[in-house]
Formats: sequence, structure tokens, C-alpha cells
Amino acid sequence: MNTDNRPDAGFPLSEAEELLATAGDWDLPPDRHLRHREVLMQQIDHDSVPAAGTSPAPRRRRMLRPAVVLPVASVALAAALVATVLGGDRDPGPAVEAGSGTATASSASVTLDRIATAAMATGAAPVRDDQFVYMKRMVRENTGTFAGPVRLGALHQDETWMAQEPGPVTTAGWGRQTGKDAVMPGQLVPITEPDPVAAGIDRPTYKWLASLPTDPDALLELLYDQVGAGEDESRDQVVFSRIGDLLYSTVMPPANAAAFYRAVERIPGVTVVPDAVDAVGRHGIGITRDDPSSATRDEWIFDEDTLAYLGSRSYITHDEARGITTDTLYGTDAVIQHTVVDRYGTMPERSDG
Repeated sequence: MNTDNRPDAGFPLSEAEELLATAGDWDLPPDRHLRHREVLMQQIDHDSVPAAGTSPAPRRRRMLRPAVVLPVASVALAAALVATVLGGDRDPGPAVEAGSGTATASSASVTLDRIATAAMATGAAPVRDDQFVYMKRMVRENTGTFAGPVRLGALHQDETWMAQEPGPVTTAGWGRQTGKDAVMPGQLVPITEPDPVAAGIDRPTYKWLASLPTDPDALLELLYDQVGAGEDESRDQVVFSRIGDLLYSTVMPPANAAAFYRAVERIPGVTVVPDAVDAVGRHGIGITRDDPSSATRDEWIFDEDTLAYLGSRSYITHDEARGITTDTLYGTDAVIQHTVVDRYGTMPERSDG
């Protein structure tokens, strides 16, 4: 492998990138680190810490899947995003009204089993340690202020190249945005960690994912053991969101992908939305979970015929301070291309789906 293309290849960071790197010690996977960095870049320029009594943004994502996070007020406030492991039983959630159809728990298991069966039928080739998982998405993110109303920005392109080296590495990958409302448009930005991180739950590589159990119950037990939850979100939702991040932002063996979908069947409160729409207007079947603890809801969207992953939507479900009393979309994306390349910054010759 060309050493100049290794994820650890160093180069001088700009002052802004150095500032963002110091805020990177959060208990989040690399793709979500990048999303939070993107938001911080926007907010460093014009935001201030909210006054007492104002309502904070939801503590959960999104960058990736999304995949969009509500703006935070300052780099200092990023510390509030650090997750702490909490105990407690899994809390069930009720069926919810979502999108253009009623979400029902009874059909979620059937739908997820169909998606798992479709995942098993895919023939993705193994990914080498010296390669990168490339993903191109179209995204809309909240550009509103910390405590103000949600204002979705323009649809723009987001690309990531995630390194597959087992590590430890300090540069987990690279990202680039283009278009109106993109952060640092056109610039290839490193996705960095303050300390070297090996492949694992916070930096998932193909080889690490392939090492996970394919029994859904064993896999779910491992996930509940390894992820934590903040004070105002449930562990059920953290696991649901983390599985969503893994499924849409990585490449993994078919048997492992199927195991993840079947593990989701076992999370309380997961429901199906008959008609869901991604960021570019493609309709499909939605898998969703409403989390009353954080007053947010994530929705994964799958093609109705092929059951391939299309994109996601993220909602605030309730915020009295902002007058939000019903589902309010604060981020959406659509996966356009998802494949494997030999070098970061390069475009794949064709899409594998």
C-alpha cells in the first residue's frame, strides 16, 4: 500500500481543524464525530452559549444517519455529548403515528426479517485492511440556532472515506462536502481522534464486523454491554441508533448484516412506517423508534422492492420551549453510492448499490 495514502499520514492542520480535534474525545463512532465537527464549524462563527432557561438541542446525532445533528452552541458545550453508561431494563415504546402511515410494532418484525433475508442474498466481496469504505450521500441539516426553531438547510453532497486498517490510528478517515450549506465546501477534511483508536465498536472495520456473533441474541447482548446512554436517552435508543450507523455507513459480510437486522427485531418499541421518503424523494418502507426520553425519533428507509437501504430521517417529537408538539424533521439524508475504494479522495468507478 502507498504509505502516503495511509490514514495516519500527517499534514499540518488549520487552526479551526486543530480546535475541532481537541473536542474529539467523545464516546461516539468516527462518522458521528465528523457530523459533530461539521456542526461545530458552523457554530464557532456565530453562536453563543444559550441563556438560562432555554431548551437544548437533542443530545443525539446527527452527522451520519444519519444522520444530522442539531447545532450546538460552542466547542465547550460538546462535553455534554459524552455518553455515560447507565444500567436499567429495556423500556418498551408504544406504536406511533409517523410519516404518511401508522407505524405498527406487529409488522416491524416481519419487515426486518424480510430485510435480513435480502441482506443474506447480497454478495459483497471482503474488504482489505488497506482499503476504504466510500459513501456519498445527499443531506439536509438543521441550520437553526441552538435554542431556536428548526431550519433545514439546502440539500448538499457529503462524502466519506473510512479507513479499514485495524489500527490503532488517529485518522479514522476523510470527509468532503460540496454545495450550498456545506461545511468547508470542497475541502478534504480528516476525521481525527485525539488518541489512537483500534478497530471496534467506535471504529468499525469490515474485519471487526466479521468477527461479531451472527446469533441475534448474542449480538444484541454484546451491543447493550458496549454502548452507553446519556441521562436523557434510553439505552434501547442508543443501541437502535448505533445499529443504524453501522448498517448504513459500513460494509460487512451478509451474515453479519442479517444478524443486525434480526437483533433490531428484539429491541422494544421498534415499528414500521408503510411510506417513508428519503432526502431525494425516494419512497420506501420505514423502520423507526420513538424515544420519549430524548424526545427524538430516527427512521431508516428501505426500497420497497429490493429492500436496499435508501436513507434516513431524524425528528424532534416534543420541545415545549420551542413550541414543538408534533414530529418536526431536523435532518434527512439519502445514500447515493456505497462501495470500496483503494485510496481516499478518489471516486469509485461504479456504485455497488
